[in-house]
Parts: sequence; C-alpha cells; structure tokens
Amino acid sequence: MNLSDEEQIKIGIDLGGTKIEMIVLDESGAILRQQRISTPAGDYQATILAISGLVHEFEKGQQVMASVGIGMPGAISPASGKVKNSNSVCLNGQNFQKDIESALKRSVRIENDANCFTLSEATDGAAAGAKIVFGVILGTGVGGGLVINGGLITGPNAIAGEWGHNPLPWPEGKELEEATVCYCGKTSCIETWLCGAGLSTTYQTISDQDCTPPEIVNLATLNDELAEQALESYFRRLAKSLASVINILDPDVIVLGGGLSNIRQIYSSVPELWNDYVFSDRVDTKLVAAKYGDASGVRGAAWLGSEMKIHNH
Repeated sequence: MNLSDEEQIKIGIDLGGTKIEMIVLDESGAILRQQRISTPAGDYQATILAISGLVHEFEKGQQVMASVGIGMPGAISPASGKVKNSNSVCLNGQNFQKDIESALKRSVRIENDANCFTLSEATDGAAAGAKIVFGVILGTGVGGGLVINGGLITGPNAIAGEWGHNPLPWPEGKELEEATVCYCGKTSCIETWLCGAGLSTTYQTISDQDCTPPEIVNLATLNDELAEQALESYFRRLAKSLASVINILDPDVIVLGGGLSNIRQIYSSVPELWNDYVFSDRVDTKLVAAKYGDASGVRGAAWLGSEMKIHNH
C-alpha cells in the first residue's frame, strides 16, 4: 500500500469510558484499519499513552504521518483550555489537548464525541442532506450534537447539544420522588434517567433485580411484564426529553447512537409518545438509527476539520 501522501490518511480516535477505538480512513472514506482497546480505567496518563501507542503503531508500520481527530466525552473549555464536563472524570481539569499533541508531536483536532457522531451521520450517514440534524448518544452517558446546513455547531461555551444536563421535563409520579444526583452535581438530569444505568435502575426499582439493558430488552421479548414496564417508562422519558429539544431546535432528523439505540421499539414508540409534548399540531421530525452504528463517532473524528467547517457561533 502506497501511503506517501500524509493528507490522504485520516486517523480518528473515539475515546470512551470503557474503550478506545481507532479508525484509519483514506481520502475517499474507505477504512484502512480499525482497532479497539480497553480504556485504562481512571488513569489519565495511561490513557494518553494508549492513544499515542495506537497512532504510532499504525504510522510506524505504514511509514506515514496522518492527521488525527479525537472524539471524547466532555469538551475543551474555551476559558481554560482544559477538559470540562466529562463523565470520564479523570479527564476533567486536564490539559488534554496539550498533552496529546505533545505525545503525538503534531496538532490534533478534538471534539465532543457526540459532535463527532453527529458530524458523521449528517455528512454521509442516516441524516445526509438534512438541514438541521440533532445527534444523540444513548450509552454510558447521554450526549448530543448539532449540525446545521452541514456545519457543526459548538457554541461559545463549547456545550451546544448538551441536552443530557437539563432536568427531565414534565416529571410525573415516581420521577418526582426518585431523582438521582448526576456526576455533574445536579439532580434529575436527563442523563441519569436515559443512560444505560438509568434503565437498569428503573427495572431494579420495580423488580428488585439487577439486570443490564440488553437483559431487560431480552426479558421484554419474552413478555416479562416488569421489563416491558421499565422499557415503557424509558420510552416516555426519552420522548419527553426529545420533545423539549424539538420545541427549541425543530430538527429535520434526530439520529440515535450508542448501545441503547439498538432497542428497535424506540423508533416506533418514541415518535408516537412525543406528540403529546411537542408544541405543534403535527411532528414531522424523523427519528432514525445511525447508519454507521458504533463506528459513526470514530468516523466523524477522522473527518473532523478536514471536510466540514466547525462553527463557533
């Protein structure tokens, strides 16, 4: 393989709470390599070494130096230059941009992981061609990103799309009594209800059993009434939360990613439920699954800054 032109090669890194994924794309978007390793738990320095090790190993083998984009939980603060708002808390307060650029000996483009996901899906994914795209990650955390007219919107505070840290809208019943403290320090954030642990907690509360989201979904397919009840609660909370986004942004398409986006019933149940909360006589916003699935965030990181302009306002 002749990769002598470094501009042909784009490396994307998806830094998650449990895994670090690398993808290498050529200029057409074809995948040259894809690799996944575990994230060093709670160890910042080991995380820097793990990322730089992946990049250097590929480049040494191919004798190239590629561009690098990184998607990560949280954001780089425009005020301090350090990481803020990350649910991988070992990153918070760290000068991640400086440290990773020092380790890789080049400038690196860094964005919130949900922004990378949304950029990917708005470029050539499930929302390609849509004017206003809101991307959602439902997994260990709950992230969001916004692309308008092909441009990624980050905002002056680098928090555009952070819907997960608003309170659950229109709370009712047990939602008023069982509010959970979020890692951000606030109570009853959307993230605490809609992340994977939130679904597990809902099921545990009504069944007194500790199950993972895939186990809950499987039980529901077996007509387990409590599992079905937990999923119905989850779908309504998701519908209410997305309705509040629709009321503000009025997106053409909402794209879902993350592990919980694989629950097939979401795409039929949630649009029916959000009709009760959206301030309109009809809701034409489409709710779709990511075209590239788990690879969408890392693909967006690879293309970050090379295909589309990032707007700060």
